[in-house]
Amino acid sequence: MSSILDLEIFARIADDGSISAAARSLGITPAAASIALKRLETRLGSRLLARSTRSLRLTEEGRRYLDSVRLALAALEDGEQALKQQGQGLAGVLQLSAPSDFGRNALLPWLDDFKHQHPQLRLQLRLDDRHADLFRDSVDVALRFGVPGDSSLVALPILAGHRRVVCASPQYLARHGTPQTPADLARHSALLYLRNGQPFDLWRFSRDNQGCEIQVHGDYLCDDGEVARRWALAGHGLVYKARLDVAQDIRAGRLVPLLTDWAGEPTPFNLLCPHRLQVSERVRLLHAFLVQRCGDLCP
Repeated sequence: MSSILDLEIFARIADDGSISAAARSLGITPAAASIALKRLETRLGSRLLARSTRSLRLTEEGRRYLDSVRLALAALEDGEQALKQQGQGLAGVLQLSAPSDFGRNALLPWLDDFKHQHPQLRLQLRLDDRHADLFRDSVDVALRFGVPGDSSLVALPILAGHRRVVCASPQYLARHGTPQTPADLARHSALLYLRNGQPFDLWRFSRDNQGCEIQVHGDYLCDDGEVARRWALAGHGLVYKARLDVAQDIRAGRLVPLLTDWAGEPTPFNLLCPHRLQVSERVRLLHAFLVQRCGDLCP
């Protein structure tokens, strides 16, 4: 069986993209790191890293093995922390990815409360509308809207019945009128953002078991969902967002929900993990915490 140190060295080299950088972060010599990597490759009978004088990259075998190594190291860390922290509360590192708008405007203050409940926990937060790769990036869990595209991921539901909502500021509606049907949206200025690299300009609604799709148009397009929400607050047009993103603005009257007799596109909200072994106590407690907070915000 490979030593834990060899596995840690391999994972760090893969993260840093450099043997010497990995050695510095681990407090060992580059020669020792190189020997550990060679020892691991010899034992496995596979080349894990393709190396040249100028570059270093994972081989296909290395990519597959790295997933198992991360799971093993995470399981060991959880076991050690459980023993060390008996009776002392939750501890360890939780690496979390979340969408930008929800992350900045709802999740950040919530995480302050979660950290207050578990003062020995270390949080690492990544906010980005581009989905983190849970098998490659340094992320334990990810918060995502919509049905998971990868069936191999473990999805812990937070708001299973969550939907999108179209809304606008009172100022915009006073100037341009209030749409009464989905077809009216085509005559308004839509505030667009990229979803999966493409403009999200086909808005879907349903009522009485019948659905409709409306192609919308507008002069504003961005790659960040929070920017689209801010444009709506500034009165530039209509925005079609996850209700969680705009719930606080709707409560405060800054945005007005429209077409309330129509249901917006389903967009369930989940906490995703790459493997069931990574549903640690930290993840379970965070999931329960978010179920309560999101339920309070969007009852």
